[in-house]
Amino acid sequence: MPESLLTVAETAELLKVSKGTVYRYVEINALPHIRKKFGLRFRRTDLDAWLDRDKQDRPPLPRLFSPPALALLRKTIVVDGGLIQEMSRAGKTHYYYLGRSGTIYKRRSKKWGVRYYLNYIDGQGERTQKIVRQARSHEEAVQELMKAMAEAEANRQGFKKPERINFRDFSDRYLEKYALTNKRSWKTDRSYIKSMLPVLGDRFLDEITSEEIEEFKTFRLARDKVEKSTVNRCLAIMRKLFNLAADWGYIQRDQIPRFKLFPEGNILKERILSEAEEGRLLGAAALHLRSILVVALNTGCRLGEILNLQWDQVDLKARTIRVERTKNDKIRIIPVNSALDEELARLSSSRNGSGYVFFNPETQKPYTSIKTAFKAACRRALISGLRLHDMRHTFATRLIASGVDLITVKDLLGHGSVRITEKYAHSNQDQKRKAVAVLSDRAAENSEIPASLCKKRDKSDPPVSPSPVSPLLSIN
Repeated sequence: MPESLLTVAETAELLKVSKGTVYRYVEINALPHIRKKFGLRFRRTDLDAWLDRDKQDRPPLPRLFSPPALALLRKTIVVDGGLIQEMSRAGKTHYYYLGRSGTIYKRRSKKWGVRYYLNYIDGQGERTQKIVRQARSHEEAVQELMKAMAEAEANRQGFKKPERINFRDFSDRYLEKYALTNKRSWKTDRSYIKSMLPVLGDRFLDEITSEEIEEFKTFRLARDKVEKSTVNRCLAIMRKLFNLAADWGYIQRDQIPRFKLFPEGNILKERILSEAEEGRLLGAAALHLRSILVVALNTGCRLGEILNLQWDQVDLKARTIRVERTKNDKIRIIPVNSALDEELARLSSSRNGSGYVFFNPETQKPYTSIKTAFKAACRRALISGLRLHDMRHTFATRLIASGVDLITVKDLLGHGSVRITEKYAHSNQDQKRKAVAVLSDRAAENSEIPASLCKKRDKSDPPVSPSPVSPLLSIN
């Protein structure tokens, strides 16, 4: 019984490709076929043999083209089982090297003329594209493609794909190799990562999805009852961790889950210390805490910068403070005003040979924390909802209210951008009331209505007769 023949549709279904692909392979004689008047037909045995040829071990790359073969470049040629075909589409000439999925694109522009682009699989198994500026002909472009593919094949043979790693193990490498070396706040990173482990700890990095990140956000908000800003700090560290994993080759870039941070425009805590609260707080604070608060309110320094302040950074004659151990490692100079000058002069007379401005008398070392003393002072001063960092907010807000420009405030706070400084410059209710009052004052000045009509009418006043209507406005 003769073998039944397959149609184009049946062949496409067998090979799991489109009918267009079948026609294209037939056109370049890459697929065994029978062409008759009634159409194309295919033998199943021929297709099986054609598929089996790819099972054989083939050389990693074909040899470079010989001069006779290069002369035939404009035609479809076969070199060691690889096919190159020239075809034009939408003004671009494509050269397909089907043997190893390498492609050459020829483009023409008014500015650069003819240029050749290579598209192939690199040594890490990813598709890459690059321009070959030195190629001036088809032959040179093909040779550059062969060289690039040969290097990629050599790299693939010696390339070892990193082992799969879960989130818990990679977070340890993140802390050891990156955070300890590059961040002073590595302990904070460690605490944030610890909160991620219950949800993501045992998951492989290449399996973590955006949905699981959303589950982590819900987990932190619902179970731990933290603020959205705290979750954002976790997500920022998580984003850095995934990017490093991609840089170090543990995952691909397209495997990094996408997620968004919570908007913080409406969740920033606005707590500005009033002058009355400042007086009560300084009166209720312990002596060492009072001095620290005076420095914070008059310099805007961060707490860590104040606690690590040394006397060689303070110039009492020039009345300046040189802040060195900053968050962004940029030194800044802060002038000393009269109130702070008196406080520093008092501290200088009682430093007892210590190099630090604020130190524990028992250990002669700088204070590591003043939270207990600060909470006690707030409790005695009947002040609630106040944080130590709010001294920095108060410093910036008072400068803005006094007319100081944002650039100067930015330099005093040590910010890298004015956008960050704007978060610290809060306007109070008195400023808002004065701002809207300007509109009513301006309207009263520009109004042509007599002042007698603007005042509130009394019951004893005679009724105001309506003004006569213009004949032009009368309605018949």
